[in-house]
Formats: sequence, C-alpha cells, structure tokens
Amino acid sequence: MMLYILRHATAEESSSSGDDGARKLTQKSKEKMIGAAAGLREMGLKFDVILTSPLARATETAEIVAAAYDNTPSPQVLPALAIGVPPADAVAALRAFAKNDHVMIVGHEPQLTAIASTVLTGASDVLQAKLKTGGCIAIDLPARFDRGGGELRWMLTHGQLRQMRK
Repeated sequence: MMLYILRHATAEESSSSGDDGARKLTQKSKEKMIGAAAGLREMGLKFDVILTSPLARATETAEIVAAAYDNTPSPQVLPALAIGVPPADAVAALRAFAKNDHVMIVGHEPQLTAIASTVLTGASDVLQAKLKTGGCIAIDLPARFDRGGGELRWMLTHGQLRQMRK
C-alpha cells in the first residue's frame, strides 16, 4: 500500500465560535491547496480512499483534493486522525484500509510525523521532521504493515506540489 500523508492547508487563526476544531482554511490557502491538489493529480497519483481528521481545516483540505479527482473517492472522516489521538492508535485504525493500494490521510502535526515515524521505523519519535501545512509524504508500506518496514518515497512541500501542475 502507498500511504500519502497530507497535512491540512493553512487555517484561520481562530474560529468565530472560538472552537479550535471549527477553524477553517483561509481563502488564500484554499487557492494554494487547489494548485497543490492539481500537482498531485499531474504526478499521476490516484487514491482508493481519502481519510480525514474530523476537524474543519482537515476536512476542507481533503475535499479540495477529492474535487481535483472529481470526488472519486469522496473523503471519509476517520476519528483516529483527530488531534490528541496517539499515533499508535491512528496506525491501528489504518490497518482496516490495508487492502487498498493507495490511501491518503489528511490531518495534523505532530501526529502525522509520528505516524510516518511509526510506519517507517517502528517508533513514533525517531523521525525528526516537521510536515509543513499543505505538505505531503509518500510511504510505501508492505502488504501487512506493522510497526516499521515502510519505505519513504518522497516528501514535498505545498509549494513543490503546486509546481508539479502544468
């Protein structure tokens, strides 16, 4: 399985309700994410499933990516991608999708880097990286992935993804 780990695009500083989970993407970041999603498509990537955190900024990002693929597939909320969920629990939740060849998850830091570290090294704190907003990591996972054993294929920033589009 190829696992694509995408951090949500830049969100507003605060929501009108004051709820962190309700923070939406800024208009400028939506436009940039549309370009990044076009870059993903131009790279020839396809997704069998797009899983997203339930927080607004992640679901909006997932919807932008899905729109670049004519909403095939439509994003699905995976509660294990919410802020505060331990990386081991998120990885365990991903096992249900292991039958798919190409899975994208959309979520938040530091959980996403910890997930990448877990599937690459077996420990959530070994990989020392920070996935910037709108950035994406591609990891090739063995057919039956446990902790470790993944192979990093690439890590691109939001800007690099936008440059991939024609």
